[in-house]
Amino acid sequence: MDTGNQGKVLLITGASTGIGEATARRAVGAGWNVVLAARSTNRLEALATELGSAHALAVTCDVADWEAQREMVRSALERFGKIDAAFANAGFSKGSSFYGGEDKPDEWREMVLANVYGAAATARLVLPELVRTKGHFLITGSVVGRTTSVRNLYSATKWAVTGMAQAIRNEMSGTGIRVTLVEPGIVDTPFWDHLQKPSSAGLQPDDIARAVIFAIGQPPHVDVNEILIRPTGQPL
Repeated sequence: MDTGNQGKVLLITGASTGIGEATARRAVGAGWNVVLAARSTNRLEALATELGSAHALAVTCDVADWEAQREMVRSALERFGKIDAAFANAGFSKGSSFYGGEDKPDEWREMVLANVYGAAATARLVLPELVRTKGHFLITGSVVGRTTSVRNLYSATKWAVTGMAQAIRNEMSGTGIRVTLVEPGIVDTPFWDHLQKPSSAGLQPDDIARAVIFAIGQPPHVDVNEILIRPTGQPL
């Protein structure tokens, strides 16, 4: 364990599976305390128990709900007294097309609320705390936040996240806050449970988690703005 991070606090949304879960494991291994936020109470509590109650707090939270996110921040501060880094990682894709097939407006609304509004709400609510600690804000974008995708609206939400990360970095200039946009390619996570996964081999969640730990582990004067990670051979 890296005792240099002892007592530091990392808040992670979308922490119950995939990239969020892997990042929590890596962070605790590196000496961080973690606040685990997601909708799945059972998964969160199991992960918190595994990581140790002294180092992990589980908070059930739907990022599309402003009040739930505000309670998440309040719980983090009540337990640990501060937030040194926040990883706005929650998001999903339903894969709806702009043309053809069944109309699914509720599916689109849910995705935009989680991927765009949810990430923006996380930023708005944690940035005041990060100013106090001269902390680090990280956000999960995507390779398809740089190029178009057959997943259509999902890709558009990740383009929004790309712009959001840049806007936040610009706004927080001079505060000491660092901002990192993490842009994964294909990752083998539950993200693909309801989608057709490409046949090419994907990254593992821990591959992305290592990148997050790399970014937050840099000295305060080093701001890793973007990390774009594709599996070897991914053409998109």
